[in-house]
Amino acid sequence: MGTENAPGGKASPDPQDVRPSVFHSIKLFVLCHSVLQLAQLMISGYLKSSISTVEKRFGLSSQTSGLLASFNEVGNTALIVFVSYFGSRVHRPRLIGCGAILVSLAGLLMTLPHFISEPYRYDSTSPENTPQDFEASLCLPTASAPAPAPTNGNCSSSTEAQHLGLVGIMFVAQTLLGVGGVPIQPFGISYIDDFAHNSNSPLYLGILFAVTMMGPGLAFGLGSLMLRLYVDINRMPEGGISLTIKDPRWVGAWWLGFLIAAGTVALAAIPYFFFPKEMPKEKHELQFRRKVLAVTDSPARKGKDSPTEQRPGESTKKQDGPVQIAPNLTVIQFIKVFPKVLLQNLRHPTFLLVVLSQVCLSSMAAGMATFLPKFLERQFFITASYANLLIGCLSFPSIIMGIVVGGVLVKRLHLGPVGCSVLCLLGMLLCLFFSLPLFFIGCPSHQIAGITHQPGAQPGLELFPGCMEACSCQSDGFNPVCDPSARVEYITPCHAGCSSRVVQDALDKSQVFYTNCSCVAGDNSVLAGSCDSTCSHLVVPFLLLVSLGSALACLTHTPSFLLILRGVKKEDKTLAVGIQFMFLRILAWMPSPVIHGSAIDTTCVHWALSCGHRAVCRYYNNDLLRNRFIGLQFFYKIGSMICFALVLAVLRQQTKEARTKESRSIPGLEQQLLVSEPGKKSEDSRV
Repeated sequence: MGTENAPGGKASPDPQDVRPSVFHSIKLFVLCHSVLQLAQLMISGYLKSSISTVEKRFGLSSQTSGLLASFNEVGNTALIVFVSYFGSRVHRPRLIGCGAILVSLAGLLMTLPHFISEPYRYDSTSPENTPQDFEASLCLPTASAPAPAPTNGNCSSSTEAQHLGLVGIMFVAQTLLGVGGVPIQPFGISYIDDFAHNSNSPLYLGILFAVTMMGPGLAFGLGSLMLRLYVDINRMPEGGISLTIKDPRWVGAWWLGFLIAAGTVALAAIPYFFFPKEMPKEKHELQFRRKVLAVTDSPARKGKDSPTEQRPGESTKKQDGPVQIAPNLTVIQFIKVFPKVLLQNLRHPTFLLVVLSQVCLSSMAAGMATFLPKFLERQFFITASYANLLIGCLSFPSIIMGIVVGGVLVKRLHLGPVGCSVLCLLGMLLCLFFSLPLFFIGCPSHQIAGITHQPGAQPGLELFPGCMEACSCQSDGFNPVCDPSARVEYITPCHAGCSSRVVQDALDKSQVFYTNCSCVAGDNSVLAGSCDSTCSHLVVPFLLLVSLGSALACLTHTPSFLLILRGVKKEDKTLAVGIQFMFLRILAWMPSPVIHGSAIDTTCVHWALSCGHRAVCRYYNNDLLRNRFIGLQFFYKIGSMICFALVLAVLRQQTKEARTKESRSIPGLEQQLLVSEPGKKSEDSRV
């Protein structure tokens, strides 16, 4: 390649021979890696934006969908520890490219259930050869109507096996999505740090993280667009559909977002197969950085609050993890050494408490990211598309702002370990304060005839009123209608006793009414669709408070990371960070979606049945849903605050003991002044 002889002092060959390839530029690698990590987080976060849609399409409970979301971390956790072992021994760009291709294939695999399953039938009670929403949902006399089929009448062993196969494909795809993402971030960061100029490396990594943080926001924006399209847009039934996006039976094109994101990842993976295993180290500091440093006097950058600065020649060993400790370890030796180093780090109280606090915060974030769209959709009766749009525009920008402000505060205030713990504790206290009003902002549940009862009503009544006993209603039907005068909702027109259907064409859309309803007073007519909510406007102040609380919680990101770096020995720092992320995945990102999903399921008041088994929840008790979802978030926030308070107590105790020890060992004030700086360094290293 002509670059290896350049530093050796030999005469330079012909300029055409020494001209480096365009892929020998670390700046190009930073650009490519920013795009790749953006696309990877977009495809990883897209499922969370369409979680309620996937539940409706495949009849999943929130517990099952939470387990599906957490399987992204299973494959990642199983292999992430060995990334530190391999370090720079492998061709990192090619391995990153292979991982990205696997992520792209996993995204395509996620769409497979859509193409191999039957078209979505939003009214399962209507025969396949008749228009949906027509006579099957009406109240017909028992003598002239076919006998209602049992709930599991259309079920067979092959049908159940097909359903399990579709769900199993998505679980496999999520696992492969996690496996493919294993080498992308660690190898990319170490590659940048190895070959960037020592002064430019922090700037490159800052740009990388800033661009990457936009990935989840783009995922929710993509979900907002895709869920406006009907799920079977590629195979629309003849004559179209009568659903609108506000209908609770609406299912958006969840699979289309995976196709787009998978294609983006595949395109972003191509350049990595052209980057070399090693490239010449960047020789010059960026002009931009040099000018900034000239304007802002930065003696503190060389101090203890800048963990990313290092001496020349040090960066190539920084990211090798256990290789830094023992460069010639074999895989077997690495497996034997790892538990010893793990226990050694866990004996540090600061490290253990900070990791536990981050586990609580990550559990809160995992549950919020997975089920916040569904929570907003059910609590405030808004569409899934609108919920995703609000989250993408409000929540994720506030999270980025919180992380940036936390880093700026640490830098400007020159915070040490005690100052970092105070900032973390203050951030969590404010987060708890602004989270309290969330318990009281929400919409009450709709009054559902035969399912929810007014206060004072006698429990144990029959499932549906007696006014529709003459009708032959399907027990598993779902075609909600609303009596606007009484604000009562019926799960089908049949359960309202309606015997006819009228369509009124307007200028922009048609309105469907059901008439001659024996269970409805007044004009005996109901409106198709669920009842409108009078408090849907509260979703904006609710989400503003959630975003503010998220920003305050994210203030702890940078200071808590610095506490971990200063809470372990210098030679254990890299592996300590790896252990930290391993614990976050095992204790937070894997179980938290399942825990939140189970809590949501306990608030369901009416389940849809599939082959005799509970499928998706049709109606929730909104007060219970709000109290349990927000209460679970509040529990994790309190746990994090307690851990940060203990960290502050431990650090103050250690500082007090260090000062007492110094005062006993130094007899005079003059000697104390002479050795004050070494004593400070000893205290810092101990912390």
